[in-house]
Amino acid sequence: MTASTELSEKREVLTSLEPLVEKLMQRHLDERRLWMPSEFLPSSEGITDDQEQYLTDLRERARGLPDPVRVSLALNLLTEEGLPHFHRLIAVHLGHGNAWERWNFLWTAEEDRHGCALHDYVRDTRLFNMEAFEKLQYLYLEAGFDPEWHDDPYQLLAYTSLQERATQAAHANTGKLAANYDPVIQRILGHIAADESRHFRFYRDAFCGLLETDSTRAMQSALKVTPRLAMPGHNIAGYDDMADVVHRAGIYGPRDYRKVVQQCLDSWGIADLVPSDAAGREAQDKLMAVPARLDKLASLIERRMRSKSFSFDFINRRVMEFEIEVA
Repeated sequence: MTASTELSEKREVLTSLEPLVEKLMQRHLDERRLWMPSEFLPSSEGITDDQEQYLTDLRERARGLPDPVRVSLALNLLTEEGLPHFHRLIAVHLGHGNAWERWNFLWTAEEDRHGCALHDYVRDTRLFNMEAFEKLQYLYLEAGFDPEWHDDPYQLLAYTSLQERATQAAHANTGKLAANYDPVIQRILGHIAADESRHFRFYRDAFCGLLETDSTRAMQSALKVTPRLAMPGHNIAGYDDMADVVHRAGIYGPRDYRKVVQQCLDSWGIADLVPSDAAGREAQDKLMAVPARLDKLASLIERRMRSKSFSFDFINRRVMEFEIEVA
């Protein structure tokens, strides 16, 4: 089978799933509560004295946020600000004039508030050197994000399932640490994490539809993205160090991703599938082995971890030291 024939067949499957997409969108709309960034950070023209005091108190509390939490907020915000990349990828892979496009528009509108709320927070609290941070944001958008999915829409749906769940965990874990210093950022991150949870449910269940309709090729596509997720922003200068800080601070790291993968495999029902062909059984076996591979990788990373210091322009080059005792 040629690549063009396979792509044509996959697009036919996506078309057949549009009734499911409509159903999942309606469930999403029924369950959500639409919120706006201004609910957390007053900024209207007619701001009151009490609201001005609220912002003053907010800045004072935020001054206590530790630098590793600030780095996590920066990484989370950069990921959210990459929304144009993701909108484009969904549009390219899932097509136009269909239910998938209507979901893309809805999803984009909801996701846009995440970057707005976090950007408003770090600006209003004076949390970063904003010029340095905005340069990182610019470089991320300029560099682009174009994972090697080879025009495979199935890989997109597997990726978005994993990425939404991973983003939910990163926001929620950051919020838990930040709550010790400022409850406002915890509430913002809590609302964002709840959105990501609902978005995850959409993509998860859409991928379940693929598994029911075209299980072998769906599993083969998932196998191409699951073992090593191409994280958004990975080509930004300093990304690896930022991710390392977040890992060392216990916010999000390889073992958290391992949990994400296991949750997706469980919710997709991979273990319960009964493939009708050898290719499907092979893909199933390899997918079920991914969590063990990720455990080994996490253990290897932990064994190789050494004491290290970090500094970033967006927190004015303050040095963070992470000490590791070597046995």
